[in-house]
Amino acid sequence: MSDHTPKPSFRIRPFAEGDMAALADLWVATWAATMPDIDFEARRPWFLDHFAKLRADGAQVPVAETRDGTPVGFVIIHPTTRYLDQLAVAPAQRGTGAAEALMTAARELSPGGIVLDVNQDNGRAVAFYEKQGLRITSASTNPMSGRAIWRMEWTPEV
Repeated sequence: MSDHTPKPSFRIRPFAEGDMAALADLWVATWAATMPDIDFEARRPWFLDHFAKLRADGAQVPVAETRDGTPVGFVIIHPTTRYLDQLAVAPAQRGTGAAEALMTAARELSPGGIVLDVNQDNGRAVAFYEKQGLRITSASTNPMSGRAIWRMEWTPEV
């Protein structure tokens, strides 16, 4: 029997220092496409600082890249706290399986479970995370944007 499943056009690898500019561009583009009413370019300095602090605290950053080495997505997961801080996939790469592959990488780095916050009005993300097995556990407000958020969690089946 042959497997006719198409091979992904990307691979998952660990973050490298030379990725920072490309990941910041990707973060801005992803969020600008998701929430065009917010100026994410103006938030770039916050992201760069936040990213550095997360990595210094032990967060891991798997990167999805094309065969030519161009980053097309990343996930920031802290194995100790189980908190998934960011999942970004370039708008042109949506639907390619990159987000699913990044979630698989996050589960491998945090096998005890994953916790994240997602904007309630980001229906695409909420549906994606539910499809990935996360469930809504509580509601609150994002202190930075003031938007309503869901706390979602995934725990492995025992």
